[in-house]
Amino acid sequence: MQQPDHTADVATILIPADRLQAKVAELGAVLSRDYAGRDLTLVSVLKGALPFMADLMRAMSIPVQIDLMEVSSYGGTATETSGLVRILKDLSSSIEGKDVLIVEDIIDTGLTLNYLLRYLRGKNPASLRICALLDKPARRLVDIEIDYRGFTIPDQFVVGYGLDYGEFYRNLPFIGVLKPEVYGAG
Repeated sequence: MQQPDHTADVATILIPADRLQAKVAELGAVLSRDYAGRDLTLVSVLKGALPFMADLMRAMSIPVQIDLMEVSSYGGTATETSGLVRILKDLSSSIEGKDVLIVEDIIDTGLTLNYLLRYLRGKNPASLRICALLDKPARRLVDIEIDYRGFTIPDQFVVGYGLDYGEFYRNLPFIGVLKPEVYGAG
């Protein structure tokens, strides 16, 4: 059986791989400066943010610890959030008294991240900030302060570099706009 060519499902490349890597290096340098001399824990939200966090921590020159969480907020369809958040995998260790940076792939409505912020604040970290690769403000339903932002993008359905549709496309090395006919919007 022939495998589908997932790059053919991409209408346009919004952010090429070289621009992604340059931005990750820039963010890594800024974070290394801002957190110098502090114990920093990066918390990645699975699964989409994993490639970003892996590259980001390698771009940082300071020691960091990492932890992983998995949350689900998608209800009726694979392209729309339900607003109902479930924690599927919680932190492995305590963040009490630690500087914590949530590493997110994309912030659109902000509903999931808003829930996550409230939840993590209840664990009493010394500080809690956000680093998001992609910000899609056109879809924002709650006000979220993003401390470190990679790119602001238009309201388009994007895949690649961890972002998926139906669990595919995560391994694309760029951020691309998925053709609407692929996800039933065309």
